[in-house]
Amino acid sequence: MTEKAGQFPFTRGIYPTMYQDRLWTMRQYAGFTSAEESNQRYRYLLEQGVSGLSVAFDLPTQIGYDSDHSMADGEVGKVGVPIASIRDMDRLFNHIPLDKVSTSMTINATAATLLALYIVSAEKNNISPDKLRGTIQNDILKEYIARGTYIYPPEPSMRLVTDIFAFCADHMPKWNTISISGYHIREAGSTAAQELAFTMANGIAYVQAAIDKGLKVNDFGKRLSFFFNAHNDFLVEVAKFRAARSLWAKIMKDRFGATDAKAMLCRFHTQTGGSTLTAQQVDNNVVRTTIQALSAVLGGTQSLHTNSFDEALGLPTDHSAKLALRTQQVIAHESGVTNFVDPLGGSEVVEKLTSELEEEAFAIIEEIDNMGGAISTIETGWVQSEIAKSAYEYQQSIDSINRKIVGVNSFEEDNPSEANLQGINQTSVKNQIDGVLALKENRDNGSVQTKLSTLQSAAKLNDNLMPAIIDCIRAECTLGEVADTFRSQFGEFNQT
Repeated sequence: MTEKAGQFPFTRGIYPTMYQDRLWTMRQYAGFTSAEESNQRYRYLLEQGVSGLSVAFDLPTQIGYDSDHSMADGEVGKVGVPIASIRDMDRLFNHIPLDKVSTSMTINATAATLLALYIVSAEKNNISPDKLRGTIQNDILKEYIARGTYIYPPEPSMRLVTDIFAFCADHMPKWNTISISGYHIREAGSTAAQELAFTMANGIAYVQAAIDKGLKVNDFGKRLSFFFNAHNDFLVEVAKFRAARSLWAKIMKDRFGATDAKAMLCRFHTQTGGSTLTAQQVDNNVVRTTIQALSAVLGGTQSLHTNSFDEALGLPTDHSAKLALRTQQVIAHESGVTNFVDPLGGSEVVEKLTSELEEEAFAIIEEIDNMGGAISTIETGWVQSEIAKSAYEYQQSIDSINRKIVGVNSFEEDNPSEANLQGINQTSVKNQIDGVLALKENRDNGSVQTKLSTLQSAAKLNDNLMPAIIDCIRAECTLGEVADTFRSQFGEFNQT
């Protein structure tokens, strides 16, 4: 092969030496019940050797409701940590040095507010925004496609996304402003090629929106990142990651005129496939996760989360989370694959699959372009329909046993899986709700209303909203109050 890693179009890797000089960032996605208990898990994981934190937020936080809201009833702390105010954020990162730890936050509709909370929490510990490292997912388009935690219509949502781009370009040079996500698209049932194409099409929409706002592609392009799924078909997944780099480099160079190589790089995080985990014979999930994690490493990921084997049954325990981390560490330190750059490069099968996936994805992107772009195809429901068709075909292949899933439709056992599950402490949930109520009663509510009014005025104009949101957080406005301010100005999106 003539192409080398670190050279356009970066098929073989974004750095010349890849893991020979520096391993990928090992993250473990975590968050549950309360800020205090999530903080304990983060500190435990740091002690076990994770090199970056990954925050899961509960559904009320994701869709802009405080823990005391009626819409939050029964959901507080269930699938992530509840964060309603700066007090919650301070507790979440208590005794964690934010200038030394890279933090990824999986949050979209309320991404600007969570970023503001992170900034203010850091500044209370004398850490300025320019010292902060991490990623905010901030990918609202895939919420309309596959995940559903949107609040506002696409246009104001895209404004919030690009406001983050612009703010971070000026104040947070080490921060990744978006993680353009194919992960949830794949979880919803897409094929590998569709995961690539729909993710890249969304990326095109974000880049165009930023350019339309006057931002320079060589500047903001350096802080874009991606998030992909690692599924079960090992060689296809390795090829998919290689194809992603080539696709994005060509899109940024040929379509948007990027001239800085760093603005052409497809830097990505990978998570093993949650939808591939089975409740039957849960120990088999350790094997699945190992294969998937190895595909991400051989494909050249920049950061990796390995799912815990018990996630098909409940929240991960300390034991299962540690085992998931150890899976990464064994691959990194014992398998020998990190000694080589793109170890499968030159393989006839892998090279053929890489080219085929890139060509198929480009064809889908052209189809999307012809229909008016990613946002148009989302609004018409075309993308969602294409994913639904693929999901149906995949499930049919399992039901007909054309595709074997060990323990599910083949090699079955009568005894159900047993596992010690992580529970939700209802006392902690009650304390969280009571804490929000107490905050709202005892803070300076005059200052709160002043800051929220200023935020609403900024929303009516074309001002960057980040400074006004940060001022609201400093005054102890809650996440729900900020979201409600935007709801009153932007409205809510109802997908038919």
